[in-house]
Amino acid sequence: MHFPDPTEKQAKLLWLAATALAVAILIAAAGTALWALGWVLNRLAAVLLPLAVAGILAYLLDPIVCWFERRKLSRPRAITWVLILLTALFLLLLGTVVPRLVTETGLLIDRTPGYVEQSRTGFDEWYQRSAWGARAQDLWQSDTGARLREWFQNVAPQIGEWAWEKLGSVFSGVSWVLGFALVPFYLFYFLLKKDAIVKSWTDYLPIRESKLKEEVVFVITAINDSLIVFFRGQMLVALGVGVMVAIGYGIIGLNYALVLGLVAGVLGIVPYLGGAVSLVLALGLAGFQFQDWLHPVLVLVVFGVVQFIEGTFLSPRIIGDRVGMHPVMVIVAVLVGTSLLGGIVGGILAIPLAAALRAVLNRYVWNSSREAMNGSGLTAAKPAGRDQSEQQ
Repeated sequence: MHFPDPTEKQAKLLWLAATALAVAILIAAAGTALWALGWVLNRLAAVLLPLAVAGILAYLLDPIVCWFERRKLSRPRAITWVLILLTALFLLLLGTVVPRLVTETGLLIDRTPGYVEQSRTGFDEWYQRSAWGARAQDLWQSDTGARLREWFQNVAPQIGEWAWEKLGSVFSGVSWVLGFALVPFYLFYFLLKKDAIVKSWTDYLPIRESKLKEEVVFVITAINDSLIVFFRGQMLVALGVGVMVAIGYGIIGLNYALVLGLVAGVLGIVPYLGGAVSLVLALGLAGFQFQDWLHPVLVLVVFGVVQFIEGTFLSPRIIGDRVGMHPVMVIVAVLVGTSLLGGIVGGILAIPLAAALRAVLNRYVWNSSREAMNGSGLTAAKPAGRDQSEQQ
C-alpha cells in the first residue's frame, strides 16, 4: 500500500518528534548512569573517600616535598620528613587547639537550646508588636495555615530521619576505620610515584596513538590543572581565612571564636560558603552574648577586613592568575554531587567531574564558538584558562 509523501509541515513535525524522543532517551540514559554511579559510590565510599583524602593531601604537600628535594634530599627522605612534620603539627594541634575546640563546641551545644528559646521569645515579642503580626496570625490560623502546619509536621521528621540516616551511613562501620588508617600509605605512594605518574600516565590510556588520544590527554591535563589550582589554592586560602576569622573574633571578645574559625576554614573549601555561614553564626552569637549593636558591627568589621586581606593578598599570592573553576561552578557541583551521587564522596568527586565538564566545554564548545565568530569577521573573548592549557 502506497502512502503519500508527508507535507513540509508534517515532515517538520515528524523530525521534531524524533528529536524530542532522542533527547528524552539521552536524558534517561544520563539519569540512569548518574543513579548507577551514585549507587556504586555509596557502596565503595569507605574505599574511595580515603583515596580522595590522600590525593588531596598529595596535591597540598607535593610543593613542600619538592622544596626539600631542592635541598639535596632524596625524594623518599623528603617525603619522610614532610610526613614527620605533618605528624608533629597534628600532635601539636591535638595538644593545644583541639582541647579548647572540644570545650567550645561542647559549651555551644549545651547553650544552643537556650539561644533558640531566647530567639523565639524575642521574635514573639517583636511579632506581637509588629503592624502585620495580626494579619499573619490570621493567615496562620486559616485553612492555608493549617495545611502549612500539617505539611511541616509531616516533612520535618522525614528530613531529620533522612539527614541522620545519611550521616550514619557515611561515618559508621569498621571499614571506615581501616580505610582511613591506610591514608598515610596512600599518601606516601602518591608522593613517591608522582614523577613516574606524570611521565608515563599516558601510556596506560587504553587508546592507540592517534588524534583522539591527543585530545583525551589534553582534556585530562586541563582537568588536572584545574584540580591543582582548586585543592592546592582554594584549600590554603580557606585555611588562612579560618585562622584570621578565629583571631579576629577572639580579639573582639566573641565566644566560640575557634569554632567559628573552624567553620570558616572547613566550609571555605566551597567558595563564599565558609565566610557566609561563619558570619551569620557570629552575628547571632554576638547579639546573644553582648546584647548591643556595637559587637555585631565589630563582627562585620572583622569579616570585611578578612575578606579584604583574602582578596588582596592571600588569593593573588596563593592562586595568582592561574585559572581554576569558577566559584559558582564549584558550589553547584558540590550541591549536585551530594544530591545525585550521595554523601561526602559524591560532593568531593563532583569537583573533578565539574572540572572535566569545564575542560570539555572549553575545548570543544567555547573554542568552536570563538573560531566560528572569528571566521565570520567577529571577535570573541577568549575563554578563561585556554592560554594556560595551550601552554601546558
